[in-house]
Amino acid sequence: MHSRLLASVDRRLRGLAAESRLHDGMRAGSFRTGTGIILMSVWKMDRQRLRRMILIPLLFAHAGLWQSPLLTSGVVADEPGRLRLVARASEISPQAREYPELGYVFSDENGKPADLQYAAVNTDREQRGELVIWLMANNGPLFETLAGMGFHAIQVHYANRWFGLIPADVRDSGTALGDIRLEAATGADHSAVVQIDVADGMQQRALSFVRHLAKQQPAAGWEQYLARGGADLNWEKVVIAGISHGSTTAARFAKHQKVGRVVMFSGPRDQLESWQSLPSATPASRYFGFTHVLDTGWTGDHYCRSWLMLGLHQFGPLVDVEEAAFPYGSSRRLITRVDVGGDAGRAHGMVVPGRTAARRADGSYLHDRVWEYLFTYPVDRTGDPVSAEPDCRNVPAER
Repeated sequence: MHSRLLASVDRRLRGLAAESRLHDGMRAGSFRTGTGIILMSVWKMDRQRLRRMILIPLLFAHAGLWQSPLLTSGVVADEPGRLRLVARASEISPQAREYPELGYVFSDENGKPADLQYAAVNTDREQRGELVIWLMANNGPLFETLAGMGFHAIQVHYANRWFGLIPADVRDSGTALGDIRLEAATGADHSAVVQIDVADGMQQRALSFVRHLAKQQPAAGWEQYLARGGADLNWEKVVIAGISHGSTTAARFAKHQKVGRVVMFSGPRDQLESWQSLPSATPASRYFGFTHVLDTGWTGDHYCRSWLMLGLHQFGPLVDVEEAAFPYGSSRRLITRVDVGGDAGRAHGMVVPGRTAARRADGSYLHDRVWEYLFTYPVDRTGDPVSAEPDCRNVPAER
């Protein structure tokens, strides 16, 4: 048993312990194991010492005294400069509370943490000074890609599972979804359907997480995203992004709060609503969309409708990324027709880095330049305006 545990420890420590692989800003990592917390200094700590400190809780875990997974918060440096961080929202936000009626809880029925938040940065890369807030489930390949581009990136735990929990007649009323999205994002009172506190909205969640990261990783550059003495985020430095449900909330939030950029994968949806036509605090040229043409949101005209209502045709035509070279005519509306075997489900998710994404023969991502464009192309460079596509259905008449 002892040898197996040591092997497990070494797998955990691979890329973590050696001083040459730790950035000099990584002062401490907090590792939680159920009822026990190990607060460990990883600055100038050798591999053997780390093995001893982690082996003890592993032995307890093996004996059944600690039931939760070993690492649910802390820091991992798995190659020089690249830091991946995780923390529980309930631990770094004392005001946080659960909303079980919205599927928003801190632990699942088995006691496994359900409020994990993730962050990534690569301090060996030239930093862009921009923070990506990802509004969907944690996506390690995406965060690795973003960190490689020089971004700081976070994914926060907030009330975003409400969609399937509200009555269908309310959901399809034509006004409810946009209001719920805005309340879930801000915690302010925008909806009569849900009641979410400010402390539990995405906006405050992101602020609390960045404060925590700035404290835990003072040399990693997180503090630059705090404004007004840490009372808010510097939203001009924020890229708000998501896929599907997350991209829809990202767009709705950007209508309310001016941000540096909006990146919308497979979205926005809300095809019965009209909030997409509301005046926008974020200039329309800062919204970027990318989808596959076999995605049901595209074949159902949900996305093209939202893109037109957001005014993105002012900045160029629909561009097939397999038919055009970077920078894709500086358009804000990109599509792909890459072969997905007719699988609409894969079409929905393949537009972001990950298992279903398209790859070249050498294994590299086919759409790496597309992602570079979506996240980094200057927002003041745009294509020429075009007329709205007449075959996109259910677009409200301009007022």
